[in-house]
Amino acid sequence: MKSVTMVPVGGQLEVATGSRLVEGLLSQDLEIEMACGGRGLCATCHVYLRAGKDCVSPPSARELRTLGLVATADPDSRLACQCHIEGNGIVVEVPEGMYVQSIEQVDALVGTVAGYDYLHPITGQRLIPKGKLITRSIFNEFVSAAKELKRVRETPT
Repeated sequence: MKSVTMVPVGGQLEVATGSRLVEGLLSQDLEIEMACGGRGLCATCHVYLRAGKDCVSPPSARELRTLGLVATADPDSRLACQCHIEGNGIVVEVPEGMYVQSIEQVDALVGTVAGYDYLHPITGQRLIPKGKLITRSIFNEFVSAAKELKRVRETPT
């Protein structure tokens, strides 16, 4: 077992050597969508490795292509579904916000104030900032994002 520290949510994970980081995160009841089913095609499990980059598997070409589309990616970015744990000392920053999972999820919120950032399921770009009113025009942006997500889910690997 290897130890992983989570920030800013706090806590320590014990993850089996060789397992994917996402499995440890899911064991903590974090809302990680894995919209592509863990194939490294979406950004819904995007995290930042703030320490211990040498303690995980290197990114694949597919992961690097996907991260190239993520608006909020930085040099520490990884997809938790593609990142295999190989050592101790890993510090993972889980981005604040919620990835949009369905049109219905947003439609039900029209007219309310966003309690946290709502993020694009492919790019990770912030679609609705925390504290902003969710309007019908913003909802239409989600319709477009949902179509894009559907296309990604249906693309064979």
